[in-house]
Amino acid sequence: MRFDLRTTSVLFTVLLLVLVGGTVSSPMPTALSAGISVGLAVFGVASLIIGIKHGEYRAGGR
Repeated sequence: MRFDLRTTSVLFTVLLLVLVGGTVSSPMPTALSAGISVGLAVFGVASLIIGIKHGEYRAGGR
């Protein structure tokens, strides 16, 4: 499977929506749920960027 920009963004968005949806629907206080959701989004974006850069390195596109 080739991961171009469209495929990566769709898969990332779906995964993030599932994670945030599960967090928001859990029986936690709203402020805690919002904080965890923001943390998940920030961690997801950071992981995606690091993964893309590592893939570029492994592919030889320094």
